[in-house]
Amino acid sequence: MNGFILTFIYFVVAIGVVLLGLVIFELLTRKYKDWEEIANGNHAVALSIAGKIIGICIILSFAIYHSSTIWETLLWGGYGVILQMVAYLLFEGFTRKFSVEEQVKGNNVAVGIISMAVSIGLAFVIGASIT
Repeated sequence: MNGFILTFIYFVVAIGVVLLGLVIFELLTRKYKDWEEIANGNHAVALSIAGKIIGICIILSFAIYHSSTIWETLLWGGYGVILQMVAYLLFEGFTRKFSVEEQVKGNNVAVGIISMAVSIGLAFVIGASIT
């Protein structure tokens, strides 16, 4: 297949996977609506969402490198989104002294940065494990 066409297809697939991931993450955050908070200038939410977007894209890039078909890339991308959600839930669960979700909603930028780092850091681990 022509490289330009294949690149466009992967581009469309990546946008679809990222959007699906963001919709799912929006459903996970029950205490606030991501895009409303961002529209209101909540930097912590913006950092957290940026980490999720970058994380999903990192996983997709590894999937593209190591997959021979678009379907395989979709499978790995979907699996990566699921693992990113698990990481988010574990992060929330491991912080017993405070709720990550409440801190991010309250615009605690420090927690937003850590949330971003968790998403990006684990994306490299997830991506590197794709075979």
